[in-house]
Formats: sequence, structure tokens, C-alpha cells
Amino acid sequence: MGVEGCTKCIKYLLFVFNFIFWLAGGIILGVALWLRHDSQTTNILYLQLGDKQAPNTFYVGIYILIAVGAVMMFVGFLGCYGAIQESQCLLGTFFTCLVILFACEVAAGIWGFVNKDQIAKDVKQFYDQAFQQALMGESDASNAKAVVKTFHETLDCCGSDIVTATFTPVWKDDLCRKDSLKSYFENTNCHKKIDELFSGKLYLIGIAAVVVAVIMIFEMILSMVLCCGIRNSSVY
Repeated sequence: MGVEGCTKCIKYLLFVFNFIFWLAGGIILGVALWLRHDSQTTNILYLQLGDKQAPNTFYVGIYILIAVGAVMMFVGFLGCYGAIQESQCLLGTFFTCLVILFACEVAAGIWGFVNKDQIAKDVKQFYDQAFQQALMGESDASNAKAVVKTFHETLDCCGSDIVTATFTPVWKDDLCRKDSLKSYFENTNCHKKIDELFSGKLYLIGIAAVVVAVIMIFEMILSMVLCCGIRNSSVY
């Protein structure tokens, strides 16, 4: 027996929210893939200094985001189909998936909040280590110079907070581009650029997570109300 009255409105409202949820999953998946293949982060996080790989904590978050986007598309489709078919079984499965997904999102949000500063910190330490090796002329100096030059060219920066005293050797070894001299005096050093690079991307991820969480809460409420309406209609 079909649902009637207010419950029918909730049915179509749930369908609309699930369609939005499905679209949001596609957008998040697309944004995650863009962040994964962004030229700036790829150029930096694929670097290798001797046997040490650049920190990849940022990519862990991106892979989680890709998985979340794919699961959201599946759950959104399941919710749309369940709402149209007025199936308590499908809606119950949809509600369970939503709760699990919401819990995972909260856990990922906590992880991201805890590690938001650590990501940039690890990359800055990696840069500083390469910079010091390039200046000191160690055995891996050629590799270190290549790493430092990639940072400078990708981020359009020069030096860091802790290398002001080594300004002359920087230019002697030609590690910085000459058009970065003005940026150096304006304090647009690589530490600042690294902070800007990752903070901007993490901010974008945070906005997407909040929007998705709000949609999830509405959908959980609507699915519970619709299930109750379908149950009551079947009784009568």
C-alpha cells in the first residue's frame, strides 16, 4: 500500500535530499581527485631526499575523501531507490549506511583537526633538511639541490624562517630563482608558502565535510519518519 498525505511529501523530499547527497558525493569525489593530482602538491609530495620520501600524510586524507565520495554516491542511489520503492528494508539499510558514514566522517574530521598543523610541519621539516644538505655540500647535495629547486619553482618562494643567516650561500649555490629576491625580502619564504598551500586545501575539505554532515542529519531524520509512515500505512 502506498503512503499518503504528509508521508508522501516526506518520501519525495527524501528523494530530493538523496539526489543532492548523490551529487555531493560526486563533487567530493571530483574535488578529491583534483587534490590528489594537483600539480603543486604532486610536485612536492613525490620528492625523495636520498632514501627519505616526502611526507604523505596529506595523501592519506585525500584517499579517505575519495572513498567517502564513492560511498556517498552509492548510499545516495540506495536512498533514492528505497524512497521511490517505499521499501522499509532498503530504507533501513540506507539509514544504517548513513550512520556508519557519519561516524566515519566524524572520526576523519577529528583526525584532520589533530593533524592539520602536522601536515605542513612535516613538509617544512623535509624542506629544511634538503636545504641544509644543499648548503653544506653533503654527499647527496645534488639530490638535495634538486629537491630545494622544485620547492622554489613550484611555490615561487625562497628560503625559510631558519635560514636567514645563510642568504649569501643560497645565491652562491643558485638555489633560488633571481625573481624570488623580492619575495624573500617581503617574507614570502617557503615556510609561509607551504602553510598557505595546505591550509587552503584543508579549509576546502573542512567546508565540504560540514555541508555533507548537515545533509546526512536531515536524511537520517527524514528516513526515520518515512519508515514510520510506511509501517503505519501497512498496518491500516
